[in-house]
Amino acid sequence: MTDTISALGGASSVSAENIKQEVATAQVEKRRDNAAMDMGPQRLVIEPVSSHRYVYKVLDSQTGEVIRQLPTEHVEKMITDPAYEQGGLVKTSV
Repeated sequence: MTDTISALGGASSVSAENIKQEVATAQVEKRRDNAAMDMGPQRLVIEPVSSHRYVYKVLDSQTGEVIRQLPTEHVEKMITDPAYEQGGLVKTSV
């Protein structure tokens, strides 16, 4: 649109396209600010290990440091060990 909207004082005019552009820019900035606030100091990352297993990690958003991991690294190493047998941790026979 090339229509112009006169300011209240009549001293300047602003095109409708400029107003639309400014409104769109303000909306994008507002969405970006809201998204940044929603992330918080931590974020959850889910990594597939195999077709049926996943590792859940809570990371610090700023540093990327792993705060918590499930299953833990110790359990992951144990599961990937070729000598590991399911149910081998608890002796069920008498």
